[in-house]
Amino acid sequence: MAAFNLTPPDPSTFILNGIPGLEDAHIWISIPFSMIYIISLLGNFTLLFVVSKEQTLHKPMFLLLCMLVFTDIGICTSVMPKALCIFWFHSKSITVDGCLTQMFFLHGIVSMQSAVLVVMAFDRYVAICDPLRYDTILTNARVATLGLVGLVRAVVLVLPVPLLVRRLPFCTNRVILHTYCEHMAVVKLSCGDTTLNQMYSLVITFIIIGSDLILIGLSYGLIIRAVLMISSKRTHQKALNTCTAHICVMLVSYTPYLFSGLTHRFGHGIAAHVHILLANIYLLLPLMFNPIIYGIKTKELREKVVKCICRM
Repeated sequence: MAAFNLTPPDPSTFILNGIPGLEDAHIWISIPFSMIYIISLLGNFTLLFVVSKEQTLHKPMFLLLCMLVFTDIGICTSVMPKALCIFWFHSKSITVDGCLTQMFFLHGIVSMQSAVLVVMAFDRYVAICDPLRYDTILTNARVATLGLVGLVRAVVLVLPVPLLVRRLPFCTNRVILHTYCEHMAVVKLSCGDTTLNQMYSLVITFIIIGSDLILIGLSYGLIIRAVLMISSKRTHQKALNTCTAHICVMLVSYTPYLFSGLTHRFGHGIAAHVHILLANIYLLLPLMFNPIIYGIKTKELREKVVKCICRM
């Protein structure tokens, strides 16, 4: 009955309910969320500023890192401001067009981020397996081209998602049990046939995330084979250390995303508030941890950041 009482009179709007069952705690939940978001933005923009100012950092690896930072910022910013408005001001209404736009940008940027992680894996493969040709294979222009290909792929594959949702009929209940317009959360509100939407969602998840994980796995398989052919244990360790940051970033980016997606489709026994809290946390984690991981693991970047901060 609560859901129907919240139903907006305007059929061109949805209601974002926030975190079901924890409405009274929204203001308390917003405190760590907002602090993490603001501090993470400051950290990421500092990293972007340092890379842009330091000529010695104008290399493919740091260009890829900047792309990753932009995707992290984009994913979180497409969701967090509206979520905080729900927590602070109970501003739960969102237009259908606004909802579909948020859905497109969220899933599109996630696809773009996955493409960047694939190019990063290729970067590590070339650096370890063919270091003498690294500068000729991976130029800044080529990295930018690969990034553009990832952007085009994201737009082409993700654009049908909101378009397919738009064709669905929505009946009385227009309350989205979420803090943002997650695709499946919106699709579940429809009183029509959603088979096509669900099938397309699974297909593009396999095409984007599945194929990207296969390519990343292939890159690391070739890296491991190349490292095992080296007799020096010290060289083994040095080669693998160059991959540590990328592996950590992948774990931070992919693991929560896959867990959240699987629980949304198959985890019917998981409480709604647990799932939605996890869905919000997985958006914040990469934004918070990725610059820290690369700052700790990349000596050159760490030194430049410290140098820049000391100048201030």
